[in-house]
Amino acid sequence: MAGDVLVDPLTAFGVLSVTGMLVFYALEERSPWFVIAFAVACWTSALYAWLAGAWPFTFIEVVWGVVALRKFLRRLAAARP
Repeated sequence: MAGDVLVDPLTAFGVLSVTGMLVFYALEERSPWFVIAFAVACWTSALYAWLAGAWPFTFIEVVWGVVALRKFLRRLAAARP
């Protein structure tokens, strides 16, 4: 039907993944747990990129997730007495 907007599951997954990255990045100063959530969102975005055939984006998102994981571990260690 004209005017209907349908989004395929892969695109919906990509939108949710990238939206999660944006939200968790904006909130990461509030808690280390937002940093790890950002890392997970990076990895889901990497999965989306791989499924979509965009391997350079996949590689960058995996690396960005690892960087966020290291940041999370440093912040968690710094918070311990």
